[in-house]
Amino acid sequence: MYKNLNAGAIGIHDVTLADTVRLAATTGFAGVDFSIEEAAQLAEAGGLDHLKEIFVNAGVRPGQWGLPVAWRDDERWEQDLARLPRLAALGKALGCTRTATWCPPASDDMPFEQNLRWHADRFRPIAEVLKAHDCSLGIEFIGPATLRAGKRYPFIYTLEGMMELAALIETGNVGLLLDAWHLYTSGGSVEDLDRISSADIVTVHVNDAPAGVPLDAQVDNVRCLPLETGVIDLPAFMAKLAALGYEGPVTTEPFNQALNELAARDPQAAALRVSVQMDKLWQAAGYLSNHTK
Repeated sequence: MYKNLNAGAIGIHDVTLADTVRLAATTGFAGVDFSIEEAAQLAEAGGLDHLKEIFVNAGVRPGQWGLPVAWRDDERWEQDLARLPRLAALGKALGCTRTATWCPPASDDMPFEQNLRWHADRFRPIAEVLKAHDCSLGIEFIGPATLRAGKRYPFIYTLEGMMELAALIETGNVGLLLDAWHLYTSGGSVEDLDRISSADIVTVHVNDAPAGVPLDAQVDNVRCLPLETGVIDLPAFMAKLAALGYEGPVTTEPFNQALNELAARDPQAAALRVSVQMDKLWQAAGYLSNHTK
């Protein structure tokens, strides 16, 4: 496993891929999330070798790229799907074969079984394209009850449910974007990871939860940095990932107002704060510092 930076997730916006990679290198991250579409533009302008050098020269890995398909948009998704083979091929050429998205946990329009079939049918052609280029798709289940409240039909919001959807897609390259915060807010536990293997985990997020907030009252966009409150047993979560043999990126996505305000003033200070907190998590889970790279 290695420390991975998603600049936007910690409030750093409007930065180029090259600047993000440099920021990661100077603040102790081993990898970065990035836009595969921006990467394609750089490769077209300067060549694939130039794009690779951005990462290699900084000693930073391309960790994962966000799925460039607006799959919930009926009018756009097929156009995006037509562009996906070229982008997936670029991901493979970069040695970065992980991409991810998330799945809404409820619907006002479709009952559960209909919604399940719809999602499987929508994801399957995407996964088939990715598989042709040796890429894996991670889908994030969204845990908090507050995002299901008021909706007519609940949908997948647990690890078990997402693994059932992955199996229904039937391509063999669909697994989890596994977020410790969503595992906690779904009512799950670290023991749930005993039901899966490292091959089922495409990428990982680690966040803590605010203290003093009941489980069913946790709100999706109010989280904390790892170990900030201790509400979520993140050292046990990390130890379980290590026992499974997971070797991919681990990213913090705290949606934290104070961190966002710091990032607006001083992006490097914000990235360094996250990096230091993640180092503390590595240490609490019993890892040496060289496990971050």
